[in-house]
Amino acid sequence: MTDPAGGPAHEGGPAGRDNPVLRVAIAEDALLLREGLVRVLREAGFEVVGAAGDAAGLLATVARTRPDVVVVDIRMPPTHTDEGLRAAAAIRARDASIGILVLSQFVEVEYAYRLIEGEARGLGYLLKDRLSRIDELTDAIRRVAGGGTAIDPSLVAQLLRRRRQRDPLDSLTEREREVLGLMAEGRSNAAIAARLVVVEKTVDTHIANIFSKLGLEPQPEDHRRVLAVLSYLRAS
Repeated sequence: MTDPAGGPAHEGGPAGRDNPVLRVAIAEDALLLREGLVRVLREAGFEVVGAAGDAAGLLATVARTRPDVVVVDIRMPPTHTDEGLRAAAAIRARDASIGILVLSQFVEVEYAYRLIEGEARGLGYLLKDRLSRIDELTDAIRRVAGGGTAIDPSLVAQLLRRRRQRDPLDSLTEREREVLGLMAEGRSNAAIAARLVVVEKTVDTHIANIFSKLGLEPQPEDHRRVLAVLSYLRAS
């Protein structure tokens, strides 16, 4: 396990009270990918507090450094099944404030369910082929650090294809399902409006309709968004 320290200030400006540097721990057994993630995240302005090659090393790093976000591969030594996912669950059980972004080579629906079946805030699932898109990776890390969700569009698409004949989403219009899919990716109302080329007020109306049709009672907006996304992801 390497234990890198330091790194450049956030690309938005120097670190400080109003612009804190996010501290990230990485767990990836492939050495080249692990070192590549360290370099890329440092260059993007994150502080990488540790980079482990297995789940045990990750748990030790988290206990020692208490990062803001953990980026962890699902399949890790020794069995290369779900060690990373189990380590993520252990980290969340000890400190739910730590954001978790899991990486996967493929869309693995059951693992995604296991990740989000409890508290979905501050959780993300990203396919490894997205790692070459640095802006998507860094945006996902920042979103989970802020308590949001970051679900890979490929997972969202597969879950849509596997929806049951009857589920709570049947009452949604095609555009409302599209909006909910973008919510599942972690996009803000403004970002959804830009993607769909509509005004933000139209997105607000679609989201209000989604909440109503899914039977989500008035609660803080962020919480209802998480519940709506969970309904969407579990309807397969």
